[in-house]
Amino acid sequence: MKSKIEWTESTWNPFTGCTKISSGCQNCYAEKMARRLKAMGNPKYKNGFKFTIHRELFEFPQQHRKPLTIFVNSMSDTFHEKADDDVVVSLFDSMAKAPWHTFQVLTKRSMRAKDIAAQIEWAKNVWLGVTVESTENLFRLDHLKDIPAAVRFLSLEPLLGPLPNLDLNGIDWVIVGGESGPKSRPMEEDWVLEIKELCLQAKVPFFFKQWGGINKKRAGRLLENRTWNNYPRTNRKIYRGHRTQLV
Repeated sequence: MKSKIEWTESTWNPFTGCTKISSGCQNCYAEKMARRLKAMGNPKYKNGFKFTIHRELFEFPQQHRKPLTIFVNSMSDTFHEKADDDVVVSLFDSMAKAPWHTFQVLTKRSMRAKDIAAQIEWAKNVWLGVTVESTENLFRLDHLKDIPAAVRFLSLEPLLGPLPNLDLNGIDWVIVGGESGPKSRPMEEDWVLEIKELCLQAKVPFFFKQWGGINKKRAGRLLENRTWNNYPRTNRKIYRGHRTQLV
């Protein structure tokens, strides 16, 4: 599906639905969207936000020949506990068979990812990231560092507190963003600036996604009067900007 997410082009959702596991899940955008799509009669969301596997979509990227940067399971979590190991491995096999795309996998279930990492073919076109909302989730960063993904990244969104002394050794990319929507929790500028400085010191590309808030468009994306759209260092060309529709 064509994506409005600033750091990707397209989304691909062979899994839909999820369950909340940490503070960052409190105002989940995917849950609201799934309920809306169910109410609209979208057959893919007949189960609403209940975890669902769509096997018929596993091979879809191989059929789409135009190179894309694809966020995998934006409406779920690839390492959800209800997906058996063989299902997750099969999904990664599908990504490896489409090397012209770049796949971005983001999870809050870092322990599960670490546990089955040895079963997965970590192809060069597959990036793995973990969400870290606050200091209580820093353990996910440690798990990520133990996984041999070609690119390892952090999504610090929604950023709910400062992350002082964030250890970026072994990390290739950092995304920061505030929570959006009517119940959004505030993000302090000092938290963002501290992370930005840590990225600059460690020479890790920094991407500032949004300030968030009730009206995220009005709040914008400027930090220190400029946009920060830095991407990981990689030999692969990163496709972005044309936002082609996938699934």
